[in-house]
Amino acid sequence: MAATSVESEVTDTPPAKRGSSRTKARKRALDILFEADLRETSPTEALAAHLAENQPPVRDFTVELVEGVATNIDQLDELIVANLATGWTLSRMPRVDRNLARLAIFELLHTTTATDVVMAEAVSLCQELSTDESPAFLNGLLGAIATRQSALS
Repeated sequence: MAATSVESEVTDTPPAKRGSSRTKARKRALDILFEADLRETSPTEALAAHLAENQPPVRDFTVELVEGVATNIDQLDELIVANLATGWTLSRMPRVDRNLARLAIFELLHTTTATDVVMAEAVSLCQELSTDESPAFLNGLLGAIATRQSALS
């Protein structure tokens, strides 16, 4: 009988949430971008510090994302601002939302990752890390930008 109760305890426990390697790289890139924004330093400076420390090791995809956002930040911010509701500014956005939007828009515009994957990953991170209203906001923002970009292609 004891074995049965142990078995049921093991099977009733939900599996640990595990993301793909790229999901983890996106989360780490967001952490680095958020840190740079909070400390008012450049994303490349924050990235350099993480690369030097290398605990935990920084994935190549994380480096690609952070460097890409840093290189294209003006373009990314212009797209965000162009799609904000009246009365909203980039600085009014929650810091995590702002950096998650930058990250996702960079990935939409400058990588080969499928649009639905980028949007799902961004919204998932937003659900985990931001306010209750933020996932719907970010989904709408990214959807508008993705639609506009596909119309230009």
